[in-house]
Amino acid sequence: MNAVKGLSALQLGRDLSVSYKTAFVLAHKLREALSAETRGFGLDGEVEIDGAYFGGSVRPENRKEDRKDRRLKANLSPERRVVIVMRQRKGRTLTFVAKREAEGVALAEQHVAKGSKIYADEAAHWDELEAKFPDAGRINHSEAYSADGANTNQAESFFAHLRRMVSGQHHFVTARYLHQYAAEAAWKEDNHRLPNGMAFAQTIRLTMVSPVSRVWKGYWQRHETVRP
Repeated sequence: MNAVKGLSALQLGRDLSVSYKTAFVLAHKLREALSAETRGFGLDGEVEIDGAYFGGSVRPENRKEDRKDRRLKANLSPERRVVIVMRQRKGRTLTFVAKREAEGVALAEQHVAKGSKIYADEAAHWDELEAKFPDAGRINHSEAYSADGANTNQAESFFAHLRRMVSGQHHFVTARYLHQYAAEAAWKEDNHRLPNGMAFAQTIRLTMVSPVSRVWKGYWQRHETVRP
């Protein structure tokens, strides 16, 4: 509970005096349990939506003439993914992992109630939100970060937290499990004002009601090596 930016499996293993493999699976089982709290959850009222890309860093070649333009799609790593976040003001946070930020439009239609007011930045793909949510608010970050109540500051705050978690604690996160790290960050953002005892009790409750994990049961019997 005290590790607001999470714990790496190596550190957790040292703290509990268990192997890396045990700590890795335990941490992911906990993340899976936390994410179950918002499974099938919907948002309403004022909702901020945004996306940020994670993973897929391409190491540049030593010699300048051998380096590729990493701005081009053809030179991007297949591990690159976008985390799409929807944050209800004074409410819950939902996270999704996709290949393109534009997929967030369909996700908003599925998980945000009609009549809600959605706030998004100036990216062109969010234009479709205005057709689905007529009261949508837009903010152009090249002109202002907030104007007349239109902003995505809470979504940006979530990404600041998630980036520090990934870069400062885990250092490397695969696309396969990115959704679990995002769900952990969302749960911590939503419950950061809870006293430690209540947050711990909530975690235990979610863990106890979670069924046997189909993903993590017997994980190391199916995987010889893994990069978290």
